[in-house]
Amino acid sequence: MSSEFTYKAAGVDIKEAAALVGDIGELRRSTEGKRSLMGAFGLFAASYDLSAYKNPVIMTGCDGVGTKLELLLEHDQLEIAGKDLVAMNVNDILTTGGDPLMFLDYVGIGRIDKVKIKRLIAGMAEHLASCDCILAGGETAEMPGIVPDGIIELSGFCVGAAEKSELIDPTRIEVGDKLIGYPSDGLHANGWSLVRKILKANPGLINDDEWVEFLAPTRLYHDVLAGLREHSIDIKAMAHITGGGLPENLERLLAEKGASITIPRWKLGAIPKVLAFVDDAEAVNTFNMGWGWVAIVPAAQAEAAAAFHPGARVIGEIDASGTVRVEIAN
Repeated sequence: MSSEFTYKAAGVDIKEAAALVGDIGELRRSTEGKRSLMGAFGLFAASYDLSAYKNPVIMTGCDGVGTKLELLLEHDQLEIAGKDLVAMNVNDILTTGGDPLMFLDYVGIGRIDKVKIKRLIAGMAEHLASCDCILAGGETAEMPGIVPDGIIELSGFCVGAAEKSELIDPTRIEVGDKLIGYPSDGLHANGWSLVRKILKANPGLINDDEWVEFLAPTRLYHDVLAGLREHSIDIKAMAHITGGGLPENLERLLAEKGASITIPRWKLGAIPKVLAFVDDAEAVNTFNMGWGWVAIVPAAQAEAAAAFHPGARVIGEIDASGTVRVEIAN
């Protein structure tokens, strides 16, 4: 029998993959602080004990990093890719009022590179530990001939839970409610196909000193939800501002209502260099424009909803127009 026909000779080293699981053990354990899995890690499926909830409701979500990943790989920012992956999923869970409990990742790669994968996991673990979400497991798929050298595929999946009585109900939104914007740390992980096209047409637009800030990871907004609850704010709804910008993400919540929003021109770091090539209307419908999170609250609580968080402000009001209109104030 020829030794030519083995799994390893075909490009898949299952022993190397198994060793990787052990190598990331400490990173995974760092995510089990206030919460822990029910049963051992590394089984065929992960379990979480919901007995602390009286009437638990489960919510799930999945997302990726999109084409930002190409630039993150090019500039060797693998930890940022891991953080982006977590935040794009955890933030969506938070919009429901739920607690992010467990996160799973999928990494597709042509050949196992333990150093690169551990850096990705390190970024994930740092973000997960900060919001008390467990890295419950995942899949590292070695796919020679399918995933090209130098490329990594990433997907993330999050499971959350909430007391049924504490779920946020957007049907309670009323005309006159205020929209509170909470700042983003940058472009986050949306709109990068347009960014990449602009950068390709304008080589050198972003200089070496600007790249790390320009590629800043998607921030987590668990602190915003905690602050709103701490200050007893009546949260009518929350939106994670991703693809589609403020209009599309808010329209999901408003049924037949609308909103009038006024925001300042975005002047963070090198972002204005890119926005100079984009019409305002296109920018508003593509990027978060400096506001990665929006909470809708009663007008009487708007000041309190913004006061506890640096940079937060009232950016608009709910009306009966049926559309979300965004104006950029110069």
